[in-house]
Amino acid sequence: MSVKGSFSHTPTAVISKRLPPLEITADPGPLAMNDGALPEDPLRLFKSELQHNVVEATDTATYGYIRLVVTKVHTVRKGRSLQAAQVVTMLVPSLFGAPLEWYNTDIEAEVQVMDAAGQLLGTYTGKGTANVKVAMYHGYSQTDAPRLADVMALRQALDQVRPQLD
Repeated sequence: MSVKGSFSHTPTAVISKRLPPLEITADPGPLAMNDGALPEDPLRLFKSELQHNVVEATDTATYGYIRLVVTKVHTVRKGRSLQAAQVVTMLVPSLFGAPLEWYNTDIEAEVQVMDAAGQLLGTYTGKGTANVKVAMYHGYSQTDAPRLADVMALRQALDQVRPQLD
């Protein structure tokens, strides 16, 4: 999976009773300060998820608001000792498939549904975790891995929220 592919391919798991058209917003919160995801990534992913699986797309009038709020983000780079060992051996282990490091991201997100007057109707939370390997031939690059880990963790959090909306 590439970073770009994670936006165009939304898993199909349509809820049984779709919501009426809603105005979609996103607050990246601490994800905006993270090294990985771009500022527009949470909104793009959230819109894609809602349009494919949650909201009716038949009307242009909106009947309320739905908002994604990323509340917690924790990213850890693991395997830094492997990098040191690989530098000492002039990256020979990488040629044979040894990973350079891993990016682990944990995200907690909530989705707020409001009516047209702005009254909060419900808050739904989900947690997501992603583990992305950085390697020479069979992993991801050091520039793409943090973003991919953030997007995959956010997608997993949204996957936990979707059944709660049903």
